[in-house]
Amino acid sequence: MKKITYIFYSELKDILHDPGILIFILFVPLAYPLLYSWVYTNEVVREVPAVVVDESGSIRSREFIRSIDASPDVRIVARCRSTEEAKGWVMRHEAYGIYQIPRNFALDIWQHRQTTIGCYCDMSSMLYYKALYLAATDVSLEMNKDIKIERLGSMTERDKEITKMPVEYEHVKLYNPSSGFASFLIPPVLMLILQQTLLLGIGMQMGRTRERWQGFTIPFDRHYKWAPNIVVGKALVYLGIYLVMGIYAFTCVNSWFQLPRLGDYLTFLGFLVPYLLACIFFAMTLSSLIYRREDCILIFVFLSVPMLFLSGLSWPTSAMPPFWKLVSCLFPSTFGMNGYVRIASMGCTLNEIRTEYIALWIQAAIYFTTACMMYRRHIIKMVGKQG
Repeated sequence: MKKITYIFYSELKDILHDPGILIFILFVPLAYPLLYSWVYTNEVVREVPAVVVDESGSIRSREFIRSIDASPDVRIVARCRSTEEAKGWVMRHEAYGIYQIPRNFALDIWQHRQTTIGCYCDMSSMLYYKALYLAATDVSLEMNKDIKIERLGSMTERDKEITKMPVEYEHVKLYNPSSGFASFLIPPVLMLILQQTLLLGIGMQMGRTRERWQGFTIPFDRHYKWAPNIVVGKALVYLGIYLVMGIYAFTCVNSWFQLPRLGDYLTFLGFLVPYLLACIFFAMTLSSLIYRREDCILIFVFLSVPMLFLSGLSWPTSAMPPFWKLVSCLFPSTFGMNGYVRIASMGCTLNEIRTEYIALWIQAAIYFTTACMMYRRHIIKMVGKQG
């Protein structure tokens, strides 16, 4: 215990005296959740600018345009004379969609023929597409119901109501009632930030140690003679710091930005401990690749986006090839993000996410072993050098 305590204080002192490491393990976990949450705080895109090419010029077409413009998702900014003129608005990013109403729009409806409305969306952003397409779909469905009622002749109001909607349905959005982008994206990103900043902080500390001790990963000190002591002593420093960061993300960030937080507080803490341990030991293992402080930025930063995709949250796991499913199991973030989303958004207990929970403990045990093996190899190398 004396050796572990000595290593703990030595690691903590090194961290506190290195501004670069402090940025990664203190400033980034504190600031990035606020930045990401603030950027997506509006949750959904409203009033997407669009233009209309109305070749019909009829009462029906103007009714359609007014209904689109009255929807909360789309704002009609111009009425163009041709499709080419409308394309110019989209090319200049003054609009993100085009509604084209054909010349025979009203005539087809009057003659009981099906008509078509063109909806051209800027697919460079899926959120614009969603707003433009859903607005057109909702308005067309309402117009269809009104046209159906008109053709039935005289009816009571109740008959019209039943004819307009024979089957009344209730649309319940589970776990993300607002269909917001922040509620979908930010919870898993919070867990990914913890892992990535641990990789960067521990990697930078390894680079600092190598630069300070002529390429060795541990100092020439009698307390650094047994690998498990080194791993445990170092891990306790990061575990203490990141428990605070995790609690900060779960309580403060979620409360400030009204993100989902249905899960029990103790459930989250019980899940956070194995996740942080797996991340810490994983970072220690990979830190053997770091020889200079800057190396960790080149090696680890670019992995953030692939890890988000591999988690199965942005792209469904069922659609991923088996090879990439196996690759995703190497990273604690895969199980950490999925487990956290189910706790925060669905209110799951540890028993209900036992697959992710057990997987994190297995990863923690495996990466603890590999970290010990890495430090043991360097201890032998250092002893040989001294001999």
